Amino acid sequence: MHEQDSMPNSNPTDRGRRGFLMGAAGLAAASVVAASAQAQAASSATGARGSVGRRDQVNAAITQSGRRRLGSLKVSSIGLGTQTMPGNLYGPVTSRKDMVTLIRTAVDQGVTFFDTAEAYGPFESERIVGEALRPVRDKVVIATKFGWDMNPDTGAVTGLNSRPDHIRRVVDAMLKRLRTDHIDLLYQHRVDPTVPIEDVADTVKDLMAQGKVLHWGLSEPGLQTVRRAHGVQPLTAIQNEYSTLWRGPEENVLPLCEELGIGFVCWAPLGMGFTTGAMSPYFQFAEGDVRPVFPRNSRENLAANMPLVQLLQEWAVRKGATPGQIDLAWLLAQKPWIVPIPSTTRLSHLLENIGAEEVRFSPDELQELNAAVANITIHGDRLPPAALAMTGVEAPPR
Repeated sequence: MHEQDSMPNSNPTDRGRRGFLMGAAGLAAASVVAASAQAQAASSATGARGSVGRRDQVNAAITQSGRRRLGSLKVSSIGLGTQTMPGNLYGPVTSRKDMVTLIRTAVDQGVTFFDTAEAYGPFESERIVGEALRPVRDKVVIATKFGWDMNPDTGAVTGLNSRPDHIRRVVDAMLKRLRTDHIDLLYQHRVDPTVPIEDVADTVKDLMAQGKVLHWGLSEPGLQTVRRAHGVQPLTAIQNEYSTLWRGPEENVLPLCEELGIGFVCWAPLGMGFTTGAMSPYFQFAEGDVRPVFPRNSRENLAANMPLVQLLQEWAVRKGATPGQIDLAWLLAQKPWIVPIPSTTRLSHLLENIGAEEVRFSPDELQELNAAVANITIHGDRLPPAALAMTGVEAPPR
C-alpha cells in the first residue's frame, strides 16, 4: 500500500496486514486463472457461466468503480501517486519495467487518475507514466506539476521558478516525457514568492487556449493566492497533504475549496506510510529513504504518535479492513470532492488501497471516528523546516 513499501519483521499487527496483502495478491493471480478458465470452457455453456461468475467475483473484489469530480474533471475516487516510482525517495524499487506494469495494472483495476511531477526523479516519474499510459491515454487523467528551477540535463534544483517563459518551456518538455499532446491537470508545485499569481494564471490560461493544458491547480498555496488565481482562471483542484495524521487543511483550505467549488487532492494520504501500521519507533528505514529527516518520524515522535495507529487498528478490526484502508475511507467520507492519491510500488499495496472505497461509515460511526481522531495530539512537524517554509506562501502583488 502505500507511501511506504518496507515492513517491520516483528509487529503482530503487521503480520496480520501481510496476510491481507498476500490475499490481495492472490486475488490478482486468481483473476488471471479465472480468465483462462473462461476461455478454456467456451465450448461448454455451463462451464463458461461458472468461470464468468468466478471472474466477476474476483474483479468485484479488487476493481475500483467509484468516480468523483474535481470541479468539472471526473476521476477515480482513489488515484495513484507515482512519486516513489523512480526509486530515490523511499528507497530503491524492483525495476522500471515493474513500475510501468504496475501503472497499467492500476488502469485495468479501474484507476483513472495518475499524479506525477517534473520534480519526481527528477523527470523519470513523468517518463514512466508516459510510457505506461500511452496505450490508454484517452481513458485516463494525468496530473503533473511545474514550479522548480531545474537543470533540464542534470535535474539539479536551484530554487523556485514560475516565470511565464519558464512555465511554457517546461510544459513543452513535460508533454514530450508524458508522450501526449495535453496535460489534464497542471499544478503549480509550490507558490513562487517572486512571481504574481496572476502572471502564472494568465500563462496557464494561454496554454489552455492552445489545448496543451485542460485544467489547473495549486499545491500547498496561501489562501489569498487561491482566491486571486481562481479569479483569473478557475482552479480545478488544490493539492495538499491530508490524512488522519495531518488534518491542517480542515481549518481553512477545505472551507475555501467548498466555497469556490474547487476539488481537493490529498498527497501523503497515508501519512507517508505511518497510518498503515507498518512504522513504529523500531522501524528501520531503508538506505536512501528520505523520511528520517521529517521531524514527526523521529523515534520519539513515532512513539508519541502511536495512539493514532492503535485507533486505526481498532477500527480496522471493527470494519474488516486494514488500518490504511480506514485512513483512506475516512478521507473519502469527509467530502465528496476529496480524492486521495496514495503512492505505491507494489501490486498488493495498490489493490489494498483501491479496496478502501468499499469501507463505509454510518453517520454515527463517522462522527465517532472524527471525534476520536480529533482527540489525538500529533507530535512533530510534518515536513523539514525548509520544506515547511514553502507551504501556505502568498504570491506577491502584481
